[in-house]
Amino acid sequence: MPDWSRRRFLESGSAAAAIATVWGCAPDGPSVADDARPSPDTTQTSPPPPLTGPRRPLAAPGPMLPPVPAILLTVNGRPGDPDEISVLWTFVVNGDPPQIGVSAGREHQARELLEIHDEFVLNVPVAPMVEAFDTVDMNSGRVADKFELSGLTRGAATVVDAPTVEESPIHCECRTIDSLEVPPERKLFIAEVVATTAVEGAVDDNDRLIVPAVDFFGMTAGSGEHYTMGRRVGNIGVTAGRSDIRY
Repeated sequence: MPDWSRRRFLESGSAAAAIATVWGCAPDGPSVADDARPSPDTTQTSPPPPLTGPRRPLAAPGPMLPPVPAILLTVNGRPGDPDEISVLWTFVVNGDPPQIGVSAGREHQARELLEIHDEFVLNVPVAPMVEAFDTVDMNSGRVADKFELSGLTRGAATVVDAPTVEESPIHCECRTIDSLEVPPERKLFIAEVVATTAVEGAVDDNDRLIVPAVDFFGMTAGSGEHYTMGRRVGNIGVTAGRSDIRY
């Protein structure tokens, strides 16, 4: 593969060089063979036509964005209290080194526990877990053990000191490296992913996620609905002839 990393060609050289790179003329070195590139999924229906019509302002601004990961965060409780499961906004900060961010409000018990404990786990739920996921989201650990309430199975992480949700096919074990207060009421925790485990069949021999095998879903800000992935429409780096980029 070329020795530049994701999008590095956009950071140096002329626009002509960037265009040449996109069309496979540069940099020097072997390119991805046509038969190595992912082929489009021809079994799915055609996409709907683009929306047209006048644009109008909404009554109130909001972060109306495509579905973001639905994640169950698990962290140790206080001494004598149950371990905590929380639903928090979660996002990727960096792929190399692997870093993530989670946002916790003052109403979240997990915020206090993340301030006490530097380690936690992001558990990726799948569609059959939606009811348990919502049970966790709609209840407070201050009044109930959410493992017991949701029927989810408590496990143990492999590297960090934190519980896991055993029904989740993917566990990202995390260690906090920084935090930031976001007025008026949120705190952002940045963490390094120090270990990732996946059930057999969720990843291939190169540890690449097999998306159709993991029926995960996202939370849609703007409608409050959950959606699974749907059809694949491309991959990172397709215009540069690359299929090796995962993050």
